[in-house]
Amino acid sequence: MLVIGLDPAELEGWDPEPVQAAIARGRARFDEHGIAADYCLVSPGERPEEAVEEALTGHPYDCVVIGGGIRTHEPLVELFERVVDLVRRHAPAAAIAFDSSPEDCVDAALRWLR
Repeated sequence: MLVIGLDPAELEGWDPEPVQAAIARGRARFDEHGIAADYCLVSPGERPEEAVEEALTGHPYDCVVIGGGIRTHEPLVELFERVVDLVRRHAPAAAIAFDSSPEDCVDAALRWLR
């Protein structure tokens, strides 16, 4: 399992603490389900594709969840497209899932891992 999302500490104008707490709760839910999950949290302004590619090629994944921050924020539509393309190229056997919050990440993954 790989989760790709935005690093809340790198976003200008946001208080990262609530999002970091939600990510921690989401990680705990993966643990509760016995699912090993790696996280690739990126900054939109610092060549995020390199970090995503490195994460995707570092380990085979059954499922990749792309976070709602990348998927739903209109200015990041090009990043979202590039992330989907990177998953398609570097993890072609992995299911692609989408969450709506860091806390429901495991639910998105379970739709494909069951």
